[in-house]
Amino acid sequence: MTPHAGTIRITGLTAEHADEVLAIYQLGIDEGNATFETAAPRWEAFDTAKLPDHRHVAVDHDGRVLGWVAATKVSDRCAYAGVVEHSVYVHPAARGRGVGLALLDALIATTEAAGIWTIQSGLFPENTASLALHQRAGFRVIGTRERIGCHHGVWRDVVLIERRSARIS
Repeated sequence: MTPHAGTIRITGLTAEHADEVLAIYQLGIDEGNATFETAAPRWEAFDTAKLPDHRHVAVDHDGRVLGWVAATKVSDRCAYAGVVEHSVYVHPAARGRGVGLALLDALIATTEAAGIWTIQSGLFPENTASLALHQRAGFRVIGTRERIGCHHGVWRDVVLIERRSARIS
C-alpha cells in the first residue's frame, strides 16, 4: 500500500469497508499500544456499537481503506447526550500522510453538526504518535489513569483526552 499525496478521500464507513477496517484495527491491536482489546470484533458487533453518523474511512485513489474513525455513545444518561468516545486507526503504510488528521477533522465536523460538545478517548502514553495527532486536532490531555487495566500481563496507564467544541456550549 502506497497512498499518494492529495489522493485521500473521506467517506462514510459502511459494510463495504468491513474487511479492510477490521484488518487495520487488528494491525493496531497487534502493535500493542492502541487498545486493551486483543482481537478485532466481528463486523456485526463493530457495526452495532458505532454511531452511524460518526464513522468515516479515508480511501486512496484506488478505493483502498487507509484508515478509519468511529464514535460510540459514552452513556445513555441524558446529561451525556453530547459526549462520545472515539477510536481512530491508520494503516501503518499510510501513517505520516495526514490520514489521521483528515479522519479526526471529519469526525469533528459530523459531531459538531449533531450538537455533540465533547469527543473523548483514552490512549496508552506510549502511543506518542496518537497523542501528537490528537493535540494537532485540538484535543487536550485531561489526566492519566494509572494502572487502570492489565494488558498481556502488564498493568497499563491510560491518558484521558478530550476535545470540547468551541461552537457548542
